Amino acid sequence: MQEHHLLDVKNLSISFSNNKKEVPIIKQISYQINRDEIIAVVGESGSGKSVSSLALMGLLPKGISKITSGSIVFENKDLVQFSDKEFKSLRGNDIAMIFQEPMSSLNPSMRCGKQVAEILRQHTSLSKSEIKEEVLSLFEKVKLPHPKRIFSSYPHEISGGQKQRVMIAMAIACQPKLLIADEPTTALDVTVQKEILELLKDLQKETKMSILFISHDLSLVSEFADKVIVMYKGEIVEQGKTVSIFKKPQHNYTKALIGARPSTDVRLKKLPTIKDFMKETVDLSVISKEDRAQNHKNLYKQEPLLEISDVEKTYFKQTGIFSKDIPFKAVNGVSFKIFPGETIGLVGESGCGKSTLGNAILQLDKATSGIIKYKGKDITNLDTSELRRLRKDIQIIFQDPFASLNPRLTIGNAIMEPMKVHQIGNSDSERKDKVMALLKKVDLQESDFYKYPHEFSGGQRQRVGIARTIALEPQLIVCDESVSALDISVQAQVLNLLNDLKSQFGFTYIFISHDLAVVKYMADQLLVMQNGKIEEMGDADEIYASPKKEYTKKLINAIPKGL
Repeated sequence: MQEHHLLDVKNLSISFSNNKKEVPIIKQISYQINRDEIIAVVGESGSGKSVSSLALMGLLPKGISKITSGSIVFENKDLVQFSDKEFKSLRGNDIAMIFQEPMSSLNPSMRCGKQVAEILRQHTSLSKSEIKEEVLSLFEKVKLPHPKRIFSSYPHEISGGQKQRVMIAMAIACQPKLLIADEPTTALDVTVQKEILELLKDLQKETKMSILFISHDLSLVSEFADKVIVMYKGEIVEQGKTVSIFKKPQHNYTKALIGARPSTDVRLKKLPTIKDFMKETVDLSVISKEDRAQNHKNLYKQEPLLEISDVEKTYFKQTGIFSKDIPFKAVNGVSFKIFPGETIGLVGESGCGKSTLGNAILQLDKATSGIIKYKGKDITNLDTSELRRLRKDIQIIFQDPFASLNPRLTIGNAIMEPMKVHQIGNSDSERKDKVMALLKKVDLQESDFYKYPHEFSGGQRQRVGIARTIALEPQLIVCDESVSALDISVQAQVLNLLNDLKSQFGFTYIFISHDLAVVKYMADQLLVMQNGKIEEMGDADEIYASPKKEYTKKLINAIPKGL
């Protein structure tokens, strides 16, 4: 074997046992990673990309999984033969890993500095004071602001991007030869995502470690990786240099991963999905500028459905036991109008106030001052029965539908329950028929009526969430980051579904997201928020083509463009 391969995976197959039955999850995959190289493994949930990386760390779930064939040779040693003890000394030292969700990998009751110090204490012979110095220098290396402050902070006291940097500091503490990064930026804002990728690239250049980067977003990794491996249903369908895979994809699945992301240049009537590419039924018809202009002319002739005037939401930050609380304006003097049948895109980074504004419109967390008029009537001081009527009209689709579904209720009952409350349908059987028809509308099966939330994938749960929202026949729907946790192609399906439902039922959407490419595709008008204020507003295409504010330019520049 050539020495320059740091890792050589040959004909690796992994199966999981499910009720005495063995199910093959990884099928005969082979790839190499050289020293000082960044390789990306791209595929969607369920493609096997994370399972194959857990095998490299000896972290496959015990008892239910087994490697049925192949070898994983790391520095001339076959990891398939490794004992738990051998893996323990390998992990952290030679191969380290950062995960998608830093909050679940960090101990919430331990200060950040101590968590990194613990790794150095286990794997090195440094003294206590040397360890502290080393942790602070690691925090500087991963560009954390105020390393000393973060050293003594708990995870919940710092932002998502900062937590991810602490995780990276932990992973590189022992200078591993291979760093596995499993979807490390999926939950982050586009701007923070860009910073984390640049950080990983800089660290890689400096330390010469190799990186195995796992993602579902091909355009994201194209700017970052030397080579790409594309996985689909447990197999590698294509691998090679990033440039050639991006410019000349051979497999239909790879074409789908590139084509399903909303383009920032043309506005397709329908986003192509994996199915379209696999069946070669991709429809590339576009919405012309003339069509869009005519549609807008008709939209803005109407009376506004919702008018927001000078809305503010103030919270009070506690500074100490005896000192006064400091007011903090999460939403600061915001005004805009929404017209029936329009989609308004609300975009900005975490903490900019976009979800707070959404909650104020929904009357879930009332505005401190300002007027919110719905159909010409101020809704900021409604009594209970008026509020209940309004609840039916203005609905929300959450980012994580699983958290808003009762795990003990079947999907059918979860959708019927709010219908009962709002007296939609005259009897349970009428409601049931309605739900069955709705499930079909959102591309689910009638048999799904009897299933429970845990039996569905993320994309299917999001469809259930949408079905439950539209069952109430609302007029205005707030979509709060409702596609940000989904795979690229599932995201395309859900966006198409939202647009289809809008044209069928005449919905009006407030579409909240940090992903400008998605918002631009969906929105008629765009509102860019920063620090509780609207930085810029206007036609989505115009703002995108020539942003006036520096902040908007920064958001646009952070969108992964592909090569």
